[in-house]
Amino acid sequence: MALLGALASLPSVAATGDDSDSDTTRFKFTPSWYSSSDGNDAVDLNLRGKRGPHTAWVGYYQDRSGYRQPRTGYEYTMERDWLHVVGSVQAANRGFLGGSINAQLGYDYYAIAGFGRTNTRPYVNLNFDPNDAITLGIGTKAIKDTEISLYHIRDDRLDTQQRVTHFLVHRDLSDRRKVSLDTAWKSGLNSDNVLVHGYQITATYMAGDVFFRLARDQFANFGNATQTRFSLGRYF
Repeated sequence: MALLGALASLPSVAATGDDSDSDTTRFKFTPSWYSSSDGNDAVDLNLRGKRGPHTAWVGYYQDRSGYRQPRTGYEYTMERDWLHVVGSVQAANRGFLGGSINAQLGYDYYAIAGFGRTNTRPYVNLNFDPNDAITLGIGTKAIKDTEISLYHIRDDRLDTQQRVTHFLVHRDLSDRRKVSLDTAWKSGLNSDNVLVHGYQITATYMAGDVFFRLARDQFANFGNATQTRFSLGRYF
C-alpha cells in the first residue's frame, strides 16, 4: 500500500467541478465509507483548500482493524491553452513521503502523461491505482459539454506487474449539474503474490456544491477484498 494519490490531476477531477478563481479560497470536504468483503470496513475524512494554482489538503483514515493514518499534501497547477501540468507532494505518518507530476498536452484532443514516486513506507493508497508508476493516455473535449479520456497506469518500479486502464466519461448536464463514469480494468500481483484480474467502476454526480460518489472495486488496492465505497462531499 505504499502508493501516492498521484492522479488527482487527471480528467476524473472534473467530476467534482472545482472552479474556484485565483482570488477566492474554496474548500471541499469529503467524508467516505468503505465497505469491504473481508469485513475490514473503513472511514476516511478529507478536507481540501484551493486558491488559484495552489491546493492543499489534510485527511484521516481509520479501518476496523485499528489502522489509522493522518496525511497532508500540496499540489501546484500550471495551465496554458494547450498545457496543463500538476506537481504534487504528500506526507503521512509512519514516515511516508511521495511526489508526482502529471500533464495534459493539447486542447480539444490531448495526450496524458504522468510519473509518480514514493519512499515505499506504509501508506493507505486512497487513489486505488499503482502510483510508483507511469501513466500514458489520450483524451478529447471535442464533443460539446463532454470530456472522454482513456489512460493506462503501470507499475514501473516494484515488480508487481500491476496495470490499470481507465475509461472516463465526464458530462456537464447544466451549469450546476455534472456527472461522470469511470470504468477501469486491472491486472497484477495481489498481496499474496497471485496474479489477479478485476474491474473498478465509479460514478459521480454533482448538483450545485454537493456531490455523491459510488464505487465498486474488485481486489481493491490489489488486496483480496472487493470494496464498495460511498462518498458525499460539499464545496464551500
